[in-house]
Amino acid sequence: MNEPQLAILPDPPPPPTPIGLIAGGGRLPVLIAESLRSAGHTVHTLGLARQFEPELPAISTTFVEVPLLRVGSWSKHLTKRGVRHAIMVGRIDKAKIAHDPWRYVRNIPDFRTFYAWFKHLRHDRRSHAILRAIAEELDRNGVSLMDSTSPIPNQLAEPGVMTRTRPTREQLADIDFVWPMLGELLRLDIGQALAVRDRDVLAVEAIEGTDRMIERVGQICRATGWTLCKGSRAGHDRRSDVPTVGPRTLENMHRNGARCLALAAGDVIMLDRQDLIAKADKLGIAIVGVTPSQTAAPVIPEQDIEVKRAAEERAARPVHQV
Repeated sequence: MNEPQLAILPDPPPPPTPIGLIAGGGRLPVLIAESLRSAGHTVHTLGLARQFEPELPAISTTFVEVPLLRVGSWSKHLTKRGVRHAIMVGRIDKAKIAHDPWRYVRNIPDFRTFYAWFKHLRHDRRSHAILRAIAEELDRNGVSLMDSTSPIPNQLAEPGVMTRTRPTREQLADIDFVWPMLGELLRLDIGQALAVRDRDVLAVEAIEGTDRMIERVGQICRATGWTLCKGSRAGHDRRSDVPTVGPRTLENMHRNGARCLALAAGDVIMLDRQDLIAKADKLGIAIVGVTPSQTAAPVIPEQDIEVKRAAEERAARPVHQV
């Protein structure tokens, strides 16, 4: 299977350029709309049906609700408003689709969506493949997807300890031990997070998502103090699906015994970052931003060094023939 290629994204246009916002659910589209408006852009929002937050129409210059599986109509709405650059963010709640009595009518794909599925997605339905198909369809009609983090650089994880709550020595050792494993998990596009305690991997995120993985760890590990590590794949396409943590992540961690959160610095969005850091301190959770250079050589606890040295000495002793 071919590795996804790094998308070369254009620089964000200067204000007052009209920007399109293709919005799913959650707080992130709201933050981006507010940031774009503050920078002087006009924001033309396409709210994905039954997914977007109710405050979005009021903070958008124009707002249209659009069907989820009719990508061909998205570019028509945007180009009609002079939009040539767009951002696509927000989660898709599959339960809202499944419980919609009109789901079979609302979710009939248009021709361009069906063609994109037939051409790109029959054999590869991973998130980056879906994004690439959507981006190609929009670009074909003159709308380029932007780096979704470009309006909110102040919401990204920073290197080092971001909270007053400090991680323990054991938690830092766990991070150094497990971070190369997280890199492989991300490279294989399995998930974005894993949990660790005392150099034991407790759980690996897959299709269930981070929140359900955290709950699973709470059932497996009765001891508190474990660490959640979250990052993004090398060459990650930042036009969509950038790893994100928010207040619900912290609440879920605290409820299930986690006391440290390690995030890839510059690659994970922290929703309302200052409020999130304050909440982490209130819950007694340390937040650490990790850079690749920090984990080039794992930290080995002193007792492990002594065990390793004794083993090397035994191996160096001469073997006597009988």
